[in-house]
Amino acid sequence: MRDLQPVRANNHSPLLSVGVRGKTEAIAAVEGGAHIVDVEYPAAALGTPYPLNILAVREAAPASIPVATNIGGEQPGRSTACQAALGVALAGADIIKLGLAKMPLGEAQEFGPALVRTVKKWFAAKKCVPVLFADERLARWYIDPIKDGPDLADHMRADGLLIDTYDKGIGMGLLDYYKLGDIEEFAARCHERGLAAWVGGSISKEELPSLWEAGVDTVCVRGAACEPGTGPGRFGQVSAALVRELVATIPAAGRFRANAARL
Repeated sequence: MRDLQPVRANNHSPLLSVGVRGKTEAIAAVEGGAHIVDVEYPAAALGTPYPLNILAVREAAPASIPVATNIGGEQPGRSTACQAALGVALAGADIIKLGLAKMPLGEAQEFGPALVRTVKKWFAAKKCVPVLFADERLARWYIDPIKDGPDLADHMRADGLLIDTYDKGIGMGLLDYYKLGDIEEFAARCHERGLAAWVGGSISKEELPSLWEAGVDTVCVRGAACEPGTGPGRFGQVSAALVRELVATIPAAGRFRANAARL
């Protein structure tokens, strides 16, 4: 069993998760100092990759670097979602992100625990992180990530909770929907329940210092790590140099602890 960094928060150094399309980008992310490589298809908030692609990244990344992936932003079927979660865990993902977009709170409370139980039954050490979305129509009509999300994740017996943005095509990021005070409240509510507070959603290098200060545990990036001119937006190529700049925004003590934890 690999000695993986925990995703729970207590006394836990900030981590940078970098979205990658495959093993070439994963190697660049690791060279830049990323703490987590997140296998995804960049067209969507939670773009699902092929299982063989997850395996290729797991085999390319050092054993000490957790590999994350997802089962999509929406779950059209309960049993198929459980199959998907188990499938990506089997393919090599250490952290499984579970999208709950467009799902009423009551349904998520009933269905969500089954997702986590399925993964933990076969892979007790792997981490499950449900994902809720900041987009106003989703947060208002379905599940409020800050008000209801931490209790839901705790009820699911998850390891953390991620707030992301769902619609990547309208040019709005996480901090267009929330103030830093809201993010501080989110982090505090997660930590009270023993959950790691994850955030994502078109986050720029300039926004990272404030997010670390707000107390989040893991920030997920993709576009900010892509070299300009190598592709449109999130379809650019991950650059080790840019990842290095993003990691450098973590307060010095946090960088030291995070790096030491991988030795």
